[in-house]
Amino acid sequence: MSPSANPICVALDTPDVERAVALAQALKPEVGFVKVGLEFFYAHGFAGYDRVAACGVPVFLDLKLHDIPNTVAGGLRSLMRLAVPPAIVNVHASGGPAMLRAAREAIDEVPAEARPKLIAVTVLTSLDALDLVSMGVDARKEGGVAAQALRLAELVAGSGLDGVVCSPAEVGQMQARFGRDFMTVVPGIRPSNAATGDQKRIATPGETIKAGAHILVIGRPITGAPDPVAAAQAIRHEIELAREALV
Repeated sequence: MSPSANPICVALDTPDVERAVALAQALKPEVGFVKVGLEFFYAHGFAGYDRVAACGVPVFLDLKLHDIPNTVAGGLRSLMRLAVPPAIVNVHASGGPAMLRAAREAIDEVPAEARPKLIAVTVLTSLDALDLVSMGVDARKEGGVAAQALRLAELVAGSGLDGVVCSPAEVGQMQARFGRDFMTVVPGIRPSNAATGDQKRIATPGETIKAGAHILVIGRPITGAPDPVAAAQAIRHEIELAREALV
């Protein structure tokens, strides 16, 4: 992404296709991407995706594939049959290096002009150190959640993917370790006056831009606002101020 590109990716986390399309159309002037996730895609599949994509906003298809290598590669090949290819697709980094390489090879079959960015989820922003401990990762002794996210990102970069999904707290480390061209897509974005919801590792839009993030995934602070367009405009203004402060 160029520094002038709009980094806001609004999450259309709804099973209601009419609401998703209405939000995409209304927010098109204010956002750079829309995110179509599991809730929507499971409800409406290819047909629902096509209706959102027809609004003309680049789509992040957030399905977080995680299975054996052959199954993930086959799933991605099926998704590449969509009428309008997504701009970004993702898998789980915890699927391991063989799965990551299989995913990349499947995406590399797509002609360059239609090839989406392939990224991988490191540690979900709904998880903290205690959650990782309960899953067998002793984050209290091994550098915390950030160390696990960076460890998974090493697998992602080594497998040739385009970037990661990480929390705002890990963006700086990702940039320092892998360089500016390694894409960081960041959920857990909450304006200072917004509720945290089920996210645990969060930051404001301005803080996340200053850390170097490429794309900010924002759902309820926009879609749950009384005026979603005004909410997106306010976040965009905060981002512009943060960029000005970096100059």
